[in-house]
Amino acid sequence: MKISEKLNSPIFSFEFFPPKDEAGFQSLFQTIENLKPSSPAFVSVTYGAGGSTRSKTVELVGKIKNVIGIECMAHLTCVGHKKEEIVSVLESLKVCGIDNILALRGDPPKGEEKFLKPKGGFGYANELVAFIKSKYSFCVGAACYPEGHVECSDLKTDMDNLKRKVDSGVDFLITQLFFENKYYFDFKKRAEMEGINIPIIPGIMPILNLKQSKRFTEMCGATLSESLLSKFEGFEENPEKVREIGINHAFEQSQELLSSGAPGIHFYTLNRSRATLAILEKLQG
Repeated sequence: MKISEKLNSPIFSFEFFPPKDEAGFQSLFQTIENLKPSSPAFVSVTYGAGGSTRSKTVELVGKIKNVIGIECMAHLTCVGHKKEEIVSVLESLKVCGIDNILALRGDPPKGEEKFLKPKGGFGYANELVAFIKSKYSFCVGAACYPEGHVECSDLKTDMDNLKRKVDSGVDFLITQLFFENKYYFDFKKRAEMEGINIPIIPGIMPILNLKQSKRFTEMCGATLSESLLSKFEGFEENPEKVREIGINHAFEQSQELLSSGAPGIHFYTLNRSRATLAILEKLQG
């Protein structure tokens, strides 16, 4: 089923990444089974840098949808692929019965600082979206950045790029993670002013490890405010307390977003279930 058909009422969804080995896959399947009773509208599976997990992504989304029985969305990037290779992935997804794709430009492969357009491939996500929509009937989602893309010089240019992408045929958007809801509300307002009226699903990742969260924010350009960091002061060496504070903050974020009309919450799970389940229990309790 297409995700666009599920967005008539607030939804929950989860993101996973393909593990590196068999033990990781077994652990992930257990995580998915743990989360299944919460009835997610869909789960998504990432696509490694340079398409490094391409076959694993296709295999995993097929199993999640056809064996475990949860609607699935496959990430697909432009990185390192000629058009023919993109077609091959799309055909494989079609055979698996996948209806949904998150179309991304993607990050440069390891060891490369800048994204380079692959010879015979696509240079931007809007080109990938337009190609998919011209050849297939997939429901296509795309990424957006409430605080601006790290490679973009200003918010206006970033919004212009997003408008171009949406106009290429995007059905819904999922945001990069953020820790202050004001960034989502401001972004949504700016998007509407540009004529972007498709659903914008906020992406939430609870802070479970301060060092890890700081590293993520440096990579993606999200802000960890002093007021938020102050909540963790004195507990840096207390992992359980950090988890408790992080889960509570993510719950409060999610609660406010949903009560303000957000179409759902997309949880960045890091292939774990405990924290996400704790947040959902608070939201549904």
